[in-house]
This record gives sequence, C-alpha cells and structure tokens, in this order.
Amino acid sequence: MRVTVGDESVPGFADVHRVQQARYPLSEPGWQPVHTVYVPADRFHAGTVAEWGDRAATLAKAHLAGPAELAEVFGVPAGLAADVHDRVLRKLGREPVEDVRVDFEDGYGVRPGDEDGHVAQAAAAVAELHAAGALPRRWGLRVKSFADGDPGRSVRTLDGFLTGVVDRAGELPAGFTVTFPKVLMEEYLGQFAGFLERLERGLGVRLRFEIQVEAPQTLPFLRAELAGSFGGRLAAAHFGVFDYTAAIGLPPHEQRLDHPACDHARHVMQTAFAGTGVELSDGSLAAAPASEAASDVHALWRRHAELVRHSLAHGFHQGWDMHPAHLVSRYATVYAFHLARYDSYRERVRAWEEQRQAGGGVMDEPATIKTMAAALRRADLALS
Repeated sequence: MRVTVGDESVPGFADVHRVQQARYPLSEPGWQPVHTVYVPADRFHAGTVAEWGDRAATLAKAHLAGPAELAEVFGVPAGLAADVHDRVLRKLGREPVEDVRVDFEDGYGVRPGDEDGHVAQAAAAVAELHAAGALPRRWGLRVKSFADGDPGRSVRTLDGFLTGVVDRAGELPAGFTVTFPKVLMEEYLGQFAGFLERLERGLGVRLRFEIQVEAPQTLPFLRAELAGSFGGRLAAAHFGVFDYTAAIGLPPHEQRLDHPACDHARHVMQTAFAGTGVELSDGSLAAAPASEAASDVHALWRRHAELVRHSLAHGFHQGWDMHPAHLVSRYATVYAFHLARYDSYRERVRAWEEQRQAGGGVMDEPATIKTMAAALRRADLALS
C-alpha cells in the first residue's frame, strides 16, 4: 500500500506546527540592556541618570587610571585592556544607564502618606528626561506585589504614574515596562495583565510587564505557554536573589548570586522560556564600596565582576545594578566577555559557511555554529 506523503498524511500536524511557531519563534537576538538600575522613587529625579554616570566616571578615573590597572582589577587580558578601558569611559559619558526602574517596592518601603506624591514627582522627572532626550532606552517602574495583600496600592501607583507621564510628555515614550514582583500565585499574573488591558484602553497605549522570580513557589508555574498568554504582554523574567535565598532558608552570608540554589532557579527560568522571546535577567549585588579608598573600590569591583561573569557563563546577559560603582564593573566585564572570543567565533562561523575546518581540532555542530552566530549578534549590539 502506498501512503500519500505530505502534511495531510499526519492529521492535526498543521495546527500543532502553527502553535510551535507561535510559542517558539525562530529569531536572532535583539538588543537587550545589559543591566537594570533600580532607584527608590523618593530619590528619583530628572538628574538621576546623569548623576549615576558622573559618579561612575569619577570612580573610574580615580581608581582605574589606565589599561594596566583595569587588567589587574578585572583580570582582563593585556591585549584587550586598552580597548575595554576606552569603551567603559566612553559608555559612561554617552549612555551610563541602559535601563532604569523607579522603585515603589522593597527599595521604597510602605509609605501610605507619601506614595501618591512620589508618583507625581517620578512622572514629572520621566517627562523631563524624555523632553531632554536623556531617558534611557528602557525605563519603567516597579510596583508593590499583590502578595502583600493590597493590589489597590499597586494599580493606583501604576495608573497615576502612566497617566502623569502621558499627560506631561504627550505620549508614552518608547521602552516602557513595569516590574511585577513576588508572584506567589499564578492567578496574580492574569489579574495584573487584566488591569494593564484596562489601562491600555484608557490611555491608548500598549503595555508590557516583567515578572520577578523571587520565591520557590513561582518556579512550578513557569512554562513556555505564559509567553503567549496575557495578550503577549509578558516581556521578561527577572531573578530576585535575596528574597529567593531567604525563602528557601539560606543563611545571610550565603545569600549570593553564585550560590548553587540560585543556579537552579535560573536554569528553571531558562528551561521555561527558552525560544519564547521572553528576556531573562539576573539579580543584584547589595554592596557599595566600603570607602573611597582604592582598595575598597577595587574589592567591590572584583566581587561584582565575579558575579557578572558567573551570570554571563550561565547565559544571563542582563543583571541589576544598585550603585553607580556597579556601572564600571558591569561594562568592563561585559565588554571583556564579548571581545575575548569575538574573533575566534567569527572565524569558526566563516569556516562553517565556507565548508572548511576552522583549525584547532574542533568539529563544530550546527547547534554550536548557531549559538556562535547569536553570540556575535549579541556582542555587536552590546559593543555598539
């Protein structure tokens, strides 16, 4: 018996394949910020971004005088140090912050008598930054968690902030996202997305949100299907190191990004959202230089660089920065990471495309070449 060959010979295939293509879109990496800077709402103003850049540049000039010192502090190969040093200084002067969040949650606290006023203050600052062309490419706010038991406070802050920005700026500037923290119940996602939909109708804008993975209760309901739920509004998932490690009972001195328990949580996030287009971000280092002395600044930079390298090695290309000093170690580590392998990756991809061996006894698989091409694309975007 001869069986007809074609899609129609496998009933239901076309429908399932359409679901696959929608759930796991095949696309090369787009631009993603290398960090998110969190600033408590009461401290955020139109000069905040410039102040962070100025403070970071001052520290770099004082304690990272030249390529040799950069190589020693960050372990950057001597051949790359001059390029990395130059790139860091130029970045701090041109675009010190790629992504900023006005924080109304843990960094702000519970201040019922002040929050509405700080919402208006933050909205005015964003509008002023936008008018000056100084608003970071990504920006937004973090509202309080529904898990706190008062969703009304969260949505009132978001409504007031967005309305204030649109009224003052005449539009919602590009790059907005809202961070939704401590998602202990899956149902909160649908409830929050429903409120976003109502806001969209009222303001005539499109809204997206990112969730924070801060509790072990969140991991079981992370799955690829979430990316296509909520009207496609889920943009990213960010790991919260301190709430997560506290929730699983780690002692305070073990609440660190490179703890194996954090590796597990990040791998669950990667498994859930691989291929979906949902961006992933790592957490933060809650530390600042102990003093202005070079030894203390260098110690902070070394520790932060270790954590950034750990994140990059685990496939997380974004993290949180909580102090201007972190900008120096963030950019130095990211640039060194991309530059160290750029030429070898490019040669191996070229060799594959030309159907020849790149050398070094390496036999590259198609998946490896695809990953290298994506790494080159990500490097081009990060280094531009």
